[in-house]
Amino acid sequence: MPATLMDGKALAERIRGDVAREISELGHVGLATVLVGEDPASEVYIRLKHGAAKEAGIDARDVRLDASTSESDVLALVDDLNADDEVDGILVQLPLPSHIDETRVTYAVAPHKDVDGFHPVNAGNLYLGTPLHIPATPAGCMALLEEYGVDPKGKNAVVIGRSEIVGRPAAMLLLQAHATVTICHSRTVDLGGEVRRADIVVAAVGVPGIVSPDMVKPGATVIDVGLTRGEDGKIRGDVDPAVADVAGLLTPMPGGTGPMTIALLLESAVKAARYRRGLLPYPTL
Repeated sequence: MPATLMDGKALAERIRGDVAREISELGHVGLATVLVGEDPASEVYIRLKHGAAKEAGIDARDVRLDASTSESDVLALVDDLNADDEVDGILVQLPLPSHIDETRVTYAVAPHKDVDGFHPVNAGNLYLGTPLHIPATPAGCMALLEEYGVDPKGKNAVVIGRSEIVGRPAAMLLLQAHATVTICHSRTVDLGGEVRRADIVVAAVGVPGIVSPDMVKPGATVIDVGLTRGEDGKIRGDVDPAVADVAGLLTPMPGGTGPMTIALLLESAVKAARYRRGLLPYPTL
């Protein structure tokens, strides 16, 4: 039997509806995005995020800076947004131009406004099992597992990729859900052998087709996060489409984790509004 496709688009629409209702109760949620330069992929991401935010009723502020903007000017802008009571959440779109230290900028965002969950306070709380803001893509992966009745407890989970944005936080979330977690990366000796043991696979390295059908345990749940656009313009994921003949559950590409990332980002913006208003406790406030 072919794998059941995990419809991230449908679940994301439901979450966005819930977010819109929460925003109507709160009265106002402000989100500021900061884009430095004209990276084409970043332009697309910002446009999608703003479209979804406005549809949900979020007051979305689109801040654009020239690629030549100095690091000190970017940091000054972040300070201004931190102090602005009309802004609940801040998202600095990565990557930044090479002359700007991304770590310094990321750390400059007030933790309770850090809807990306990249600040060390948020990353540290995730590590400690007391999550505050969580990176949206891993949070979306966990929401998909819950939606399709996949309980990670006691299962073997393999995360391919160790980025701070997806791989590591996904591993932490799976660990907190009581899975036995293995993180694979570019130095892993036998990737196929590691993946073949997994009941749950999260592929997040941006290498098209790196997960082939012969690497997947029959009936496994496979979540494809990687996204690469080829020279022909077609989008490919980290998972070979033929894995659908082996897996039990599989996220489509596109239509799987992408819509979930945006939906969970909006959810994080609402959480930021609750933190700033004192409706939820945040340890650094």
